[in-house]
Amino acid sequence: MQKSNYWVIGLVILIIVTSCDSNRVFDEYKSVPNQWNKDNKIEFKVTPPDSIKAYNLFVNLRNTDAYKYNNLFLIVELNYPNGKTLKDTLEYKMTHPDGTFLGTGFTDVKENKLWYKGYETPFVFNESGEYTVNIQHAMRQNGNVYGIDNLEGITDVGFRIEHSQTH
Repeated sequence: MQKSNYWVIGLVILIIVTSCDSNRVFDEYKSVPNQWNKDNKIEFKVTPPDSIKAYNLFVNLRNTDAYKYNNLFLIVELNYPNGKTLKDTLEYKMTHPDGTFLGTGFTDVKENKLWYKGYETPFVFNESGEYTVNIQHAMRQNGNVYGIDNLEGITDVGFRIEHSQTH
């Protein structure tokens, strides 16, 4: 009798955990070792479930207080299965005006969910097959043409796809 109770409790917990994030289609993180080199593209392979529904796309980041800037520039490249490529240079605010970090988290690691596509118009994966998303930083010091070689303070880079609530 006790074993069946544990099984039922485990099943209930599993249902609760999986139902809490029903919008999630894809959510994956990759660790950044010590520093994020400007030439290091973080790659995600994604096969969307369909080519009709609308989605919201996000870049997820985890940073520590070793991150020294109030913003972040990223280059995000979306490669379609049939060869088309979309490449965007994006800027995100990382701090409040007083210098405290944006994001969630109670420890020194903050998690940021940053809009990539779908903010104004939900994104449709209109080709079936595997897409590749490459994310790299494009940070520069003020007044310097050359990029920062090794960016400190970013611990993880993620990519997330959610069902759009508008369609």
